[in-house]
Formats: sequence, C-alpha cells, structure tokens
Amino acid sequence: MLHAPFRRLALPAMIAASLGMPVASAQETPPDAQGKPPTQLEQVVVTGTRSVNRSQESSLSPIDIVTAKDLQTAGDTQLGAVLSRLVPSLNFPRAPGNDGSGIVRPAALRGLSPDQTLVLVNGKRWHTSALLNLQGALGRGSAPADLNSIPISAIDHIEVLRDGASAQYGSDAIAGVINIVLKGAAKPGSNEASITAGRYSAGDGKQWQGEASLGVPLGGDKGWARLSVVQGHADATNRGGLDYRDPTSPVYGQRTQRIGEPDISTHQALLNVQYALAAHADFYAFGSTSSREGTSPALFRAYNSTRNVPSIYPEGFLPLNDVRSIDSALVAGVRGTTTSGWRWDISGNYGRDHVSIDPIHTLNVDLGAASPTRFNAGRLVSTQKAFDVDIAKDLSVGWLQNPVTLAFGVEYLYQRYGIEAGDPASYFGTGSQGFPGFTPGDSGYHSRHDVAEYISLENQITDKLSGSLAVRHEDYTDFGNTTSGTLSGRYDFTDTFALRGTAGTGFRAPSLAQQFYTTTSTNVIGGIPTQIRNFSVSDPVARALGAEPLKAEKSHNYTLGATYLPGDWTFSLDVYQITIGDRVVPSENLVGDDVRAYLTSQGYANIQGGSYFTNALKTRTRGVDFSSGYRLNLGDAGLLQFTAAYNRNHTTILSVAPNPPALAQNGLELVRVGHIAQGYITNGAPRDKIALGTDYTWGNWSAHGTLTRYGTFLQNQDPVSNPGYDQWFPARWLLDLSTSYAVDGWTFTAGVDNLTNVYPQKYKAGSDGAVGGTWPYPDYSPFGYSGRYLYTRVAYRW
Repeated sequence: MLHAPFRRLALPAMIAASLGMPVASAQETPPDAQGKPPTQLEQVVVTGTRSVNRSQESSLSPIDIVTAKDLQTAGDTQLGAVLSRLVPSLNFPRAPGNDGSGIVRPAALRGLSPDQTLVLVNGKRWHTSALLNLQGALGRGSAPADLNSIPISAIDHIEVLRDGASAQYGSDAIAGVINIVLKGAAKPGSNEASITAGRYSAGDGKQWQGEASLGVPLGGDKGWARLSVVQGHADATNRGGLDYRDPTSPVYGQRTQRIGEPDISTHQALLNVQYALAAHADFYAFGSTSSREGTSPALFRAYNSTRNVPSIYPEGFLPLNDVRSIDSALVAGVRGTTTSGWRWDISGNYGRDHVSIDPIHTLNVDLGAASPTRFNAGRLVSTQKAFDVDIAKDLSVGWLQNPVTLAFGVEYLYQRYGIEAGDPASYFGTGSQGFPGFTPGDSGYHSRHDVAEYISLENQITDKLSGSLAVRHEDYTDFGNTTSGTLSGRYDFTDTFALRGTAGTGFRAPSLAQQFYTTTSTNVIGGIPTQIRNFSVSDPVARALGAEPLKAEKSHNYTLGATYLPGDWTFSLDVYQITIGDRVVPSENLVGDDVRAYLTSQGYANIQGGSYFTNALKTRTRGVDFSSGYRLNLGDAGLLQFTAAYNRNHTTILSVAPNPPALAQNGLELVRVGHIAQGYITNGAPRDKIALGTDYTWGNWSAHGTLTRYGTFLQNQDPVSNPGYDQWFPARWLLDLSTSYAVDGWTFTAGVDNLTNVYPQKYKAGSDGAVGGTWPYPDYSPFGYSGRYLYTRVAYRW
C-alpha cells in the first residue's frame, strides 16, 4: 500500500504522463498568446509567472534582472556581495562569526531575514545551508540557501522577484525570490576563461580567483553541455584595535583580535546539460559541487584568564575555527509539449550541504597541560530531496480576448537535518575554547515531509488589463497544513505608463535547524565573555526556560507600483507592506543568578546562560523601491547608460507574545525577546540604500562606476550592563570604479572598490560591542570594514 504522500502524488503524475504522449508535431504557443509579444530589447522573465513570454517591462510584480555582464563589473568574487551593490533592496552584511557565519554568509531582501527569501536555480528550489547563523546581525538565527556555493561563471542572469510568492513556490518566499538562471548552449562569445587578482590597500586580504565556462554541442544540434568551474583563495584581513586593557599583559598594545574578511579557499564546478529526446521533449540536468574552507576567529583569551593554560599559551591566544562547507546538488528532469499544447515538466531535485568545524590554535582548560590544540567539534548536515510535476497550457476561452494560462502541479519535499558529535576532547568539561564540540546528546538526525499542490491562472484580460491568481496548499508532517494565495493585477493606461499591484498571503516553515540545533558559544555580556548554550526547543531545559514548539510563520503582503517608460528612460516605483505573525527569532541570551542556578542543577555547571528559538513576535515591514535607467546613444562617441535605484524600509514590532506559564512555575522572571533580540529584527539592516551606476562604452574601451549610499543603522546594546550605549551609525557613500579594454576576444580590466577607503563609524568607547576597544567596528556594517580594494582581471571569450 502506498503511504499517504505518495498516494496524493500518484494521480497527478499519471495525468502528467498521459499528457506527455504523444509529443510529436506540437505547435508552440503563438507570440501573441498573452497579448503583445516582447520586443527584441525586452528581457523575457520566468520568475513569478507561468506564461511563456512575459517580459520584465510587462511583469505584474517588480523584478530586477542582473546580467552576467553586471556580475563581472565588480571586483568582489562573492555573489551575495555583488548582488548587494546592484539590487538596493538586497543586503549582504560581512560580519565575522566564530561559528562559521563569516564563511557561509546570508543575503536578505527588504530588511527581512535571509530565510524569508527563496532561492531557485533554473526555477528549482535550492537547498539550504547546514550552518545556522547565530553570530551575525542581519539574519541571526537563519539557515538560508548559500548563494556563494554557485559559481559566478555558470550564471547567465539572475531574476530578483521583489514580492511575496509563497502561492507560486511554497515556503520561504515571504520577502521575494532570487532565481539564478544558468548559462546554456554554446554560442559565439558564451565560452570564457578569466583570472582575477587583488588586495586591500591596507596591504592584506590578497586574493585570486580563476573561472572558466565551456559549452559544447551534443548529438549535433540535439543538445548541449556546459561545464563551469571556479578555483580561488583569499587571505584574511584584520581591522582589530590595539589591546590596551591590561598593562601587565605580554601583548599589551598589540592587536589581539581578528576582525574583517576571513581567509577562504574555494573549489567549485557546475555541469548543465540538455538533450532532445523527441521533437518536443527534452531531458535536462544540472549538478554542482562546491568546497569552501576558511578560518573564523573567536575572542582573544588573555594570558591570565581562567580559560587559558599558561604552559601552552603563555601570552594568551586567539581561538580559530577551521570551517569547511561541502555543498552538492543534482537536478534532473524531462519537459516538453504535447500535440494539444500542454507544457509539462517532471523533475527530481537533490541537494546536500555539510559543514565541519574544527577549533584550532585553542585548548580545553579542563584537560590542563595535556590538552590538544586542535579538535574536531563535529559536523552539521542538511539534505533536501524534491519531486515536482508542473503542467501548463494557454487555453482559449470564448468570452476572453486572449488565452488564459492555466498552470497546476504538485511537489513532494523531503528535508533532513543532522548534528554529528565531535571528538570527546572537544566537549569534555567546558569543551574546546572558541567552539565547544557537539556532544553525543546534541547529535542526531531529524526529518520531515511535505506535499504541496498549486494552481494558477494568468490572463491578458484586455489590451490594457492583465491579472493572475495563484493558490497553493501545503501539508508538512511536523506542523500541519497551510494554504497561501496571491492576486496580482496590472493596468496599462498608455504604452508607457502602468499601475500594478499584488495582495497575497505566505508562510515559512521553521527550519529543522531552528528546531533542533544545539551548541555552546561565547558572547560578551556586560563586558565579560559568557558561555551561552542554544537549546533545542524540545529540550526539557529549554521548556523550563520558556521554549514552546515552533509554528509556521504566516505573512500578508501588499505591493502597489507604477512603471513609466518614456523613450530611452525607464522608471518604476513600488511601495509594499509585509506583516509576519508567529515570527521565528532567537530568544535573548537568558542570564542571571536564577538561570545559572537552574542550569547548574540540570548538569550545566559551565554554562552561564541559555537561548532557544521562539514564535514570540508579530512584525510589520513597510518600504519603497524606486529604480530608473537611461540609455544615451552618442553615435561615434559611444554609448552611455545611467541607472539609479533606491530602497527604504522599516520593520516595526506589533506585538510580543506573553511568557508561557512554565517560567513563572519555575520562579524565573525572564524577558524572552527583549531589547537586543528585538534590535536584530528592527535595526539589523540600513534604513535605506541608494545605488547610482554609470556605464560608458566607446570602441574597445568601457568604464563602469557605482556610487552606493548605505543608510543609517542602529545597534542595540544590553540595557542593563550598557545603558545609554545604543548607537546610531551614520550613512556612508562608497564609490567603485573600473575600466576595461577589449581586443580579439581578450578583455583587460582594472578597478577599485571603495575608492575613498570608507569605514563605518567606530563603537563608542565603553560599549560592550567594542570589547575594550579591540573590536572597533559594528557587526551590523552592511559593507564590512576592510577598506579600499584594488583588483585586475584578464578574461578571454570565444
């Protein structure tokens, strides 16, 4: 007998199979099936629509398109960092994290959490990272997809849908969708090889990266295969302050902390294949592997600290964590068109990420002078498997002017998350300094299943009015059922001016990592390094501290926008509101004498506080997106293009859930989500961002400039130990410039990012965050704090 999820999949799968036969001699949908066809200059989009010829300019929702050329104009080799410069509503903070979040960095849309943005590759759901970010500011507590696991050399373009899309794609698409479209068939100029080298003007952070992408035909004109590879290395930067905390210290006046960019080595490959099985049926597949390894620093341990063994480190020591992320994925499917015009796509999807953390240059004080200085702290593993059936057709309806695009489908999703224990020395007693190992009690694997069904309708109702409707139902084995819906519309008043809007509901299933991740980390509270344990919500200790089973986040989103396209100008303006209920956030670091006494009674004598995840907040995010562009053809003098974009948003906490009775019953008066935890939500991203770009091409020469303004942000401090130390950090302007010369397929580029060597303002003296002046810059900084970066690039295309 079939289990329930598979019984529900069986009928749609059989329907899809029957629609796929026969597949010969079918006619493609005519170009005007959904109204006016896109012009040659308009880019057809595939994100947020099931129509075959919807352009960016006619989209019902705001979509940014980032081309491969755009990605190559920046010196940065991290995909998230490049997107942050090009898409103002996207943020990619560069805070260092001793838990590995400096190696696996999150990106976020519209000031929301990174795990509230869905990442697709060629329209297929990409798996999430195994690493839970507990150290960063923006996105603290999230385990999103790792954008940097995808080779930039493999990307044709990226579509960023700035609108809720849970009704189309399911969980996570509350803030929007990032769809990475891969390069395909070989054609002139599509093959390339390049090498980039650079360093920061301070003299550190040297890096190089080699990339190549090669496409070849298969079976004559029946198909193609494209292999893209990346290999590179970056040295660390360090902008730590000099340590004047203890005049008796052997390292007095020296730099004892390490803050800045991590050192990291990268090895990546991606293969993309398509082959015609019949006249109107294609097999396709793409698979990738990515290995990145680097070190993340913890906090310095002084020579006379109780966390040091002087016979091993007589001058004190800075623990480092050797973090390695190994990521692999494979998507394969068959798609085609039947003789009656049904478009069908059947695919399987597998993704896996595992992150190992090995503390080095450290020790375990409870092992004394016999302590090793390198440990295996364990491993995190995240796995996703999916099976999708998608069907669509443009149906003629007698009373409608244009065909209706009907689309429906099913998805089966399996997710698994595991923690593997470290070696005994890493968790014995207080454990290895910097990152205590995962214990056998922490370890284990947890999984869940989800079955989803969706249906959508899209139509060019009249020459001026178009609309779409989508509904999706999900059934998760761990938290139950949910249904999302989206209604979008657009009215073209003229050929150049239109209004568009969307209203919808969405959801995000709490990740398995948020439910089961357990670890111990060091946090500075009241100027004192403090051992905090993050408990699984199912742990009895966490329940006594107020934890409850996690529920799915529920959202309501509204967007209203306008587009104006006069001649060579383009303008768009969109305002939005996103309300999220039962928002999943990390609790405060719960400390105090009562908490410590309780933890000691439960066998955690070396732990001073605890935390866990909770559905304690309801939030509202309001914002505005503006973008414009202008093309000026100068004839023999070249082509000049200008772009300007702006985003502003602000998140407000509407309500905080009351404490559960368990806290009072245990005699604990705690604030589960207080000043600091709320600050991560409301102040973790800049209030606004401006991006101004200029491209000039003349003959073989081209020049590019980007001027980005990162707005003000507020970093909250502990209201008890640091009253009055909440700090507003002023806005900063960063200028990036590059110039290129192209000849006979070769392109030579020289550039500088952050030309004027801008840094964020420093912490106030005495602030907890400043760690006695040794950690001068805020973790919230949206552009990091490494300064000016100089680079060169040589590329060959054929």
